[in-house]
Amino acid sequence: MPLAIALLIGGLILLWKGADVLVQGAVGIAERLGVSQLVVGLTVVAMGTSAPEAAASIAAVINARGDIAIGNVYGSNVANLALVGGLVALISPLQVQARTLKREVPAMFFVALLLWPILHSLTLSRPEGFLLIGIFAAMVVYTARTARGQMRENSAAQPPAGDSHHPGVSRNIIFIVLGLVGLSLGAKMAVNGAVTIGTAIGLSDAVIGSTIMAVGTSLPELITCVVAALKGHHDISVGNLVGSNIFNTLLVTGTAGIVQPFRVGPRFAGGIDFWIMVAVSGGFALAAIAGRRVVGRFSGAVLLAAYGGYLVYLLTFTPAA
Repeated sequence: MPLAIALLIGGLILLWKGADVLVQGAVGIAERLGVSQLVVGLTVVAMGTSAPEAAASIAAVINARGDIAIGNVYGSNVANLALVGGLVALISPLQVQARTLKREVPAMFFVALLLWPILHSLTLSRPEGFLLIGIFAAMVVYTARTARGQMRENSAAQPPAGDSHHPGVSRNIIFIVLGLVGLSLGAKMAVNGAVTIGTAIGLSDAVIGSTIMAVGTSLPELITCVVAALKGHHDISVGNLVGSNIFNTLLVTGTAGIVQPFRVGPRFAGGIDFWIMVAVSGGFALAAIAGRRVVGRFSGAVLLAAYGGYLVYLLTFTPAA
């Protein structure tokens, strides 16, 4: 048990630090392209902070723990909007663009609902994994075209930024490489430690994935969103939250299914855990609409309370392993 605790703590620290360094490097490069903060949040930042979820879920399916893999996705999605979104809104109310409510938030709902028919058979096959990755690729292409349009507008409005071999680019590339290494090692350590501890105290795979791993791998989103909100970069915070949920659902689930097809419990295939994830997504959107595109402190407190209720449900009404 002491070794398992050390692995879990050390793994989460590596996940946190690795993702933080990765995001710093990726954002530094993206900013030189002259794209909007929302695009940066939806793509570079979201993908960087979602890397722990991907690594942890892949490690779980390799070890034949499908409920941990999908529980991590569901739990991370709930944690992103309720825990991270709630905390950030308490610190600094989140401002949401009108186009985000019209495009990105509906996209988040669509991909979440897509898992219902795909997981109906209680398995995720390789063809289904490729389908999810294909949808993810289509969304990336669409976002890239939007970014290119912004770059053309910016280049027409102002002179070029300068030499592409600026020293800052090299430094940011090093940050990205170091971040990826930290994420890979941290995910393996955290999964091994969490599974050992959870099994020892009688938690099921579903609870391990939805609580310990979900919160641990959501630390990068939390840190990034808090820093961005304090600096007034609300588009990065919102883009990170919504983009991370899209990436978790499509990229993380799809990649895990391609690496190793896996089985899931009924609770994740249209059961209560699935609808909790959808309901929290709806709650976040309603908070933004009710606040006239601002998720205020009261809404943040409600989101946090909802996350507390989610944890009570997991720990109280989930059968032990």
